[in-house]
Amino acid sequence: MNVNEIRKDFPLFQKMINGKSIIYFDNACTTQKPKQVIDVIMEYYSEYTGCAGRSIHKLATKTTEKFEKAREKVAKFIKAKPEEIIWTRNTTEAINLISRSFKFEKGDKVLTTNLEHSSGIIPWLHLSKKGVIDLDFVFCNEEGIFDIEDFKEKIDKKTKLISIVFGSNVTGTKVDLKEIIKIAHDNDVLVLADGAQTVPRIPIDVKKLDVDFLAFSAHKMCGPTGIGCLYGKLELLKELSPFILGGETIKDTFLDKKSFEIEDVPHRFEAGIQNYAGVIGFGAAIDYLSSIGMKNIEKQERELAKVLMEGLLEIHNLELVGPKDWENRNALAAFNIRGMQPHEIAIFLDEKNICVRSGMHCTHAFHKYIGFDKGSVRASLYFYNTEEEVKIFIEELNNIAKTLGK
Repeated sequence: MNVNEIRKDFPLFQKMINGKSIIYFDNACTTQKPKQVIDVIMEYYSEYTGCAGRSIHKLATKTTEKFEKAREKVAKFIKAKPEEIIWTRNTTEAINLISRSFKFEKGDKVLTTNLEHSSGIIPWLHLSKKGVIDLDFVFCNEEGIFDIEDFKEKIDKKTKLISIVFGSNVTGTKVDLKEIIKIAHDNDVLVLADGAQTVPRIPIDVKKLDVDFLAFSAHKMCGPTGIGCLYGKLELLKELSPFILGGETIKDTFLDKKSFEIEDVPHRFEAGIQNYAGVIGFGAAIDYLSSIGMKNIEKQERELAKVLMEGLLEIHNLELVGPKDWENRNALAAFNIRGMQPHEIAIFLDEKNICVRSGMHCTHAFHKYIGFDKGSVRASLYFYNTEEEVKIFIEELNNIAKTLGK
């Protein structure tokens, strides 16, 4: 893949601020959008704005066609059926959909981990506090790596669901999801995977993984913000109870019987007017990534991960989060410089037009677990980043560390 040619698709990379290009290393938060995605969104708003599945005029008909075509694209991208894709606002809402719709009985247990994003912990803590479920945790080591045997030990007859982050947004590590799913299914336990950081980076086949539910977001894979989805095995989605009801979720209403007839999956979970522009933009993002090839994207990220880690490990007063071996992580690294606060580092880098994130990265539990109570700085790369950008970043970070670190 020709990264320099690909970068021409992204408006941000054509801009200069104070005579310098932007180096965007905050991709774990949100990615940049190519003009192919932007153009499709603008086309919806300027040429055929309408409501899908409602009116029958030509604008609404085209909206419906594009809306459902996007569902087909996302489904194909992860080797699923279109009816197994439910539109949500983001990964967070997708996980909450399961937490609110899954049929738990008192005493049922959910198993999760200390490495989860807040979106993968708080919904379960909420249910636990209300007495709806019992909650237990599997703990990784300080590098973010799990011992598979710990999952076997934690599962018992009351365990109904494992909710687990597929790829960490702070350590850059991935879990052995296929093995965890096998262990779970051997014990009649279902698995919900947070794929927000993984689906954008590697080829995914939900059938080969045999994952029961998978949540991810468009904005982390060159799509618009405000749209994500939940994949679920069709037979399992049919067992869930929608937690939002209204327009588009029902076939008919019977006041005399004080009842209603629920819509089929997936529409029963998509109440009210949807983010049509977002969905159509999501479909365009899928087209864009597919045109590059997910294997090519994965390969580019591996090469960037190597250069990034080799450079960071040369900075003597840098404290790294996660494994030192680049082969055990994505092109993402969280770190601190001794003697400095995370936000200070991010501000100094921003002055050099280098965009990173600082703080807890919605992983408060893990940061406290490793003693990084003030959080960390995170540089997260994507396929459109270059080795030259990494080298500039390392040079500027090293200058900061030498000048202000201890």
